[in-house]
Amino acid sequence: MAQRALLRWYAALWMTFGLVPQAIAVWDQPNTTRSTTVSLLAVLALAYPITGTFPGNAAVRRYAFLGVLIAGIGAVSYLVDGAASLLVLSLPHFWILAGGPRRAVVLSGAAAVATVAGNAVKQGPDGQIPTGNEIAALIGFAAAALFGLWMQRVVGQRDEHARRLTADLETTQRQLAEAQRRQGAAEERERLAREIHDTLAQGFASIVVLAEAARNGIAADPDRSAQQLGSIERTARENLAEARVLVASGAGGPAVPGGGEHASVAGALRRTVDRFAEDTGLTVTADLPDVDCDQTTRIALLRCTQESLANVRKHAAATTVGVVLEHHPHGVELEITDDGRGFTVGEATGFGLDGMRRRLAELGGELTVTSSPGDGTRVLALIPTEGVT
Repeated sequence: MAQRALLRWYAALWMTFGLVPQAIAVWDQPNTTRSTTVSLLAVLALAYPITGTFPGNAAVRRYAFLGVLIAGIGAVSYLVDGAASLLVLSLPHFWILAGGPRRAVVLSGAAAVATVAGNAVKQGPDGQIPTGNEIAALIGFAAAALFGLWMQRVVGQRDEHARRLTADLETTQRQLAEAQRRQGAAEERERLAREIHDTLAQGFASIVVLAEAARNGIAADPDRSAQQLGSIERTARENLAEARVLVASGAGGPAVPGGGEHASVAGALRRTVDRFAEDTGLTVTADLPDVDCDQTTRIALLRCTQESLANVRKHAAATTVGVVLEHHPHGVELEITDDGRGFTVGEATGFGLDGMRRRLAELGGELTVTSSPGDGTRVLALIPTEGVT
């Protein structure tokens, strides 16, 4: 749009300062010279818009106008002194319409030759050669050619720089898209690994422990072994259900076991705690009021409970475990304590605690673990109010 407006402005200036002064210059000339010159100037003025609107090949239209312009400049140079000014003001036409610097130089050179030839024919064999008009025409052509070639080089360098920038931008965009894809895949793998650890792996670990206990006590306490075998069956069924949910959802995040989207978090935690007490025989106290929260928050609370109780089972050697769920104005807190052997928090390694921290961090929450050797362990999970109502 800006380029088109610039061309219109140039066409207006060309007609105003290129064609009109030539018509004024012959106003006091004989009628034949005046009428012929004005007619030629009128043809040039009309040729520019007319050739631009003809149907057909655009290049043919441009070259047709430039041919008319060269012939017209030569004819005006024959009829009027000072036609070099018309040539100089017409030179941008050649650089705009010729379709390349080489063609522009050739065609504008032809216009300069036509100017010199028209003036030379008018001067006759005895005329002054070269005239000031001829010198001005040649100087104008040379200056325009040099300036045009320099501008072509500048524009070419700019276009090349723009092409390089565009290529670099496209490369950067592809690299960014690939990095985002890899990051998304890595995050999905990490999330899937966390889900597997918090569900299937914990379930299989529980099955192994229960199976060992049932095998060791099957002769001495068959009733207890039967109870443990029942727990093994239930855990295996739950693991199978978890695996099906993970596969069916494309690892999009399992629902709270034992309930749908609107299941009670207190009920899910109560079932987990009861199963833990049944399987381990430990004394478990639980204060689990019903808290209304979204599904993501319920899953996080349940996974923190499962991981904490699994750690108690595997590492704590505790006799008593406490689970407390509280709703506060700032959010919901889940506290799990045991009277086991404890550990040094800074030296703890493994996927479980880090997985809980990352899960809570995704919800804007935090995990605080307090423990020391011989003093038991306290795990406090806090999820802010956004997920709790």
